[in-house]
Amino acid sequence: MKTLLVLAIALIVSAAIAQQQPPTSNDNGVVYVPHDKVNAAFVKGGGIIPRTSGGVTVMAGFHDTPGSAEVHTLDTDIFYVTEGGAIFITGGKVVEPKETGANEIRGKSIEGGTTHTLGKGDVIVIPKGVPHQFKEITGVPVLYFVVKVR
Repeated sequence: MKTLLVLAIALIVSAAIAQQQPPTSNDNGVVYVPHDKVNAAFVKGGGIIPRTSGGVTVMAGFHDTPGSAEVHTLDTDIFYVTEGGAIFITGGKVVEPKETGANEIRGKSIEGGTTHTLGKGDVIVIPKGVPHQFKEITGVPVLYFVVKVR
């Protein structure tokens, strides 16, 4: 229940950040995802809610090993950790950056930056253009909701 409340708050904040226009659908833009589909998304990570007209998408994040450095040039990420833990780096400079998709950059690691110790219940907001990386997984696996705001 607490997780759903935090997710609802994150979506409301995300919509405000994105200056979402009033929805045009008959259901007033309400999106419902049943728990079985949410739980299935956490098995390996993946999409829960595709990008809305307001520029918001929700994903399930999953890491059981460290990740590469990444930068999203259009999206702000909001993470809410539901299980596990990690050493997470933000800022600094991406080492050996490569464009891996439209508005997406990946790299070997981050040089410099700020270290954060993430654990269950933590929230971190990574503004667009800020490098970030799961450097070390301290509680396997780390599961987290990702709200992306464009």
